[in-house]
Amino acid sequence: MGGVCSRKRSQLVHEDNLFQTSTRFSKTSSLKWLLLTSPRGNSDVSHKGQGKDPGWCPSLMDLCVAKACEDINKYSSFAMLPRDLSQQIFDELVRSNCLMEALLETFWDCALQDICLGEYPGVNDAWMEVVASQRQSLLSVDVSCSEVTDSGLNLLRDCPNMQSLACNYCDQISEHGLGILSGLSNLTSLSFKRSNVVTAEGMKAFTNLVNLVNLDLERCLKIHGGLVHLKGLRNLESLNMRYCNNIADSDIKYLSDLTNLKELQLSCCRITDLGVSYLRGLSKLTKLNLQGCPVTAACLEAISGLTSLMLLNLSRCGICDEGCENFQGLKKLKDLNLGFNNITDACLVHLKELVNLESLNLDSCKVGDEGLLHLKSLVLLKSLELSDTEVGSNGLQHLSGLCNLQSINLSFTLVTDSSMKRISALNSLKSVNLDNRQITDVGLAALTSLTGLIHLDLFGARITDYGTSCFRFFKNLQSLEVCGGLITDAGVKNIKDLKALTLLNLSQNDNLTDKALELISGLIALVSLNLSSTRVSNAGLRHLKDLQNLRSLSLDSCRVTATEMKKVHTTMLPNLISIRPE
Repeated sequence: MGGVCSRKRSQLVHEDNLFQTSTRFSKTSSLKWLLLTSPRGNSDVSHKGQGKDPGWCPSLMDLCVAKACEDINKYSSFAMLPRDLSQQIFDELVRSNCLMEALLETFWDCALQDICLGEYPGVNDAWMEVVASQRQSLLSVDVSCSEVTDSGLNLLRDCPNMQSLACNYCDQISEHGLGILSGLSNLTSLSFKRSNVVTAEGMKAFTNLVNLVNLDLERCLKIHGGLVHLKGLRNLESLNMRYCNNIADSDIKYLSDLTNLKELQLSCCRITDLGVSYLRGLSKLTKLNLQGCPVTAACLEAISGLTSLMLLNLSRCGICDEGCENFQGLKKLKDLNLGFNNITDACLVHLKELVNLESLNLDSCKVGDEGLLHLKSLVLLKSLELSDTEVGSNGLQHLSGLCNLQSINLSFTLVTDSSMKRISALNSLKSVNLDNRQITDVGLAALTSLTGLIHLDLFGARITDYGTSCFRFFKNLQSLEVCGGLITDAGVKNIKDLKALTLLNLSQNDNLTDKALELISGLIALVSLNLSSTRVSNAGLRHLKDLQNLRSLSLDSCRVTATEMKKVHTTMLPNLISIRPE
């Protein structure tokens, strides 16, 4: 495919970078990154009432917390307060980004139970002294992305009742400092994402953590040979080793005795069919992620015995049709990802008995219209991914009975306007993705019965100003992407009343001007706005002043300058996280 659609292969969205965008195509990938990284707001009571009834009023506790935060500099200690009150004051100061090192002494020996400082600026060993002063009361600590060193971690020896510890991206801690963990035998949850401290030798510290239930070692690249120290952790239920690309088959054999494991994440590890065979005895396993591992369909023989599986991710593996008959035994599967594999309609024959499936991903597989016939029995399906397949109009008739389907992706398929009537019959749909140049105003008009749509992606579709009149039927839309060069300011008039929109992408409509910014200035719920490759100029930026919820603004290849964009950030939209150009 040419034109807009050619961005498919050069813009793969990875699980750890969900907001990756292409400078050429300005395609918005996900709101997830924005929602997870929204800045902490000002300290006030009003945020707690967001989303509640207009008559909502704060409780006495809310008022006390707000007043204490407002007068925080007047107090020298909260140690005499009830623990739940001092805990809420601490949490509110963190949430509002108002907790400074100078205020820490106020919380000395307050018997706090939970201290969540993940990604909080300035956290170092001095902060850990106050953290450790909570002693026996302290149950959970998160100091991810901090400057905490071995010395700071060592202070936690005085907190023997700790149950949860997160030290993700803490590159100041050494292998020696990891030894402190051996004394925290009550830990049930431990997370050390992307840490060079977790080596095969350092993992000896895990041996005594017999109460561990959750262990997260994502992107720890030096743990090859260290999984032997997990053999005794019989209570372990969740183990995440995604992107630990040094993990091999010889490591997996040490997991065979962890019979309580329910979730195992092994994306992009060097595990082959042999490694998967060591998992045969994990009868309680409900989630298995092997995305990007060099396994083949032969591994399905071992997986077929994991009859408790509810989620199986085999995306980007070496799966082909031969061996797919082993899917038939996985009767409890709810989520199956087979994307980017060399499977055809012959594989889908063996999926028709998986009647509990709610999500099926066949992205970029060699399946077509005949294969969809075998999906008719999957009446519980809520999400179906068919992007970049050979599915066309004839195949969609087999989906008519999927009355629970809420999301369908038909990007880069052979579907045309004539297919849209069949899509519109699936009246439970909330998300439709039609990145396809064969879709026009006619096809969009056929979808107007889907009044419950929340997400509509028409990237690359040939929608004109006339077609945008259909948007008035989609009052609940929260995400809209209409890119490709055919919409003018007149078409934006049909978008300006979609007050629920949080994401709007109108990039590559090169006839849009500053008037478009004026028209959408009333969409105050917007979190992400993309008007790249349009004729928007510096003069139009003034219309953005009311979009105070905006976190991402993309104006690549427009008539705006980085200097003016910075002014917008500093004077009008201080909550912006992502700004392009910059």
